[in-house]
Amino acid sequence: MAVSHANRNQIAQRWIGKSDPVMRRLISQVGPFELRLERDRFWALARSIVSQQISVGAARTIQGRLKQLFAPEGFSPAGLLRLTPEELRACGISRQKSTYLLDLAEKTHSGEIELRRIGRLSDEQVIERLTQVKGIGRWTAEMFLIFSLGRLDVLPVDDLGVRNAIRLLYGLAEMPDKATCIQIASPWRPYASIASWYCWRSLELPKTSS
Repeated sequence: MAVSHANRNQIAQRWIGKSDPVMRRLISQVGPFELRLERDRFWALARSIVSQQISVGAARTIQGRLKQLFAPEGFSPAGLLRLTPEELRACGISRQKSTYLLDLAEKTHSGEIELRRIGRLSDEQVIERLTQVKGIGRWTAEMFLIFSLGRLDVLPVDDLGVRNAIRLLYGLAEMPDKATCIQIASPWRPYASIASWYCWRSLELPKTSS
């Protein structure tokens, strides 16, 4: 019998809380796991490229301008390929990111990367496929796995938010390296994505005075 998303999330929360007392306290503070997946896979990747190394506010402004260019037919690889780098830069997108977006559109439109079927691949196969696109590294591919494909056991050890949360939650003197993150996260398996989500949420909690 298939397990519903709600039941799956409850199972994951109980597993993580039982396996790790630190996460158990965090789950009680944050509450139930809630994540709405981005179903438009092409837009999810394009948005990730646009958002690199700029503020959240600036990214949202540029994303809004970009979507306006494609109204009402919608954002698509074919539509993006009809734009020139100059038109993309008019939206506030840098020359380098314009190259990245057009490379993503070309590889998707040609079928080199089949986003409709990419969910059939393993996590590492998805990462390998996506990192063929200019401007998409492992971190971006991992975010796609979590927020678009809903994969449960992704540990983004290169994410500064997750690393900083681990540092604070586990009382570390310094920012943990990759090996330390993997060691601390071992009890979270096979639900590292959900535990990572709680790490991100922990950074939004009110700071308590010492």
